[in-house]
Amino acid sequence: MLDTGGIYMPLTLANTGEPCVIKKVGGNTETKKFLESLGFVPGGIVTVMNEIGGNVIVNVKESRVAVSKEMAAKIVV
Repeated sequence: MLDTGGIYMPLTLANTGEPCVIKKVGGNTETKKFLESLGFVPGGIVTVMNEIGGNVIVNVKESRVAVSKEMAAKIVV
């Protein structure tokens, strides 16, 4: 899913195990800064590893991070 040909979707809809390019990080300024501090920046690569208990487990910048589905929905790939 590295090249979606202009089709964007929230991270919550990405296929598990498939690397995606982050297109946009949404939300208010505080939310954007928080997500960017975790490594979610436009142009970065993110891979959904699993979904557990309402959280999305992802690999981003060589780290494994858990974010809520609400936060994951603000990340467009």
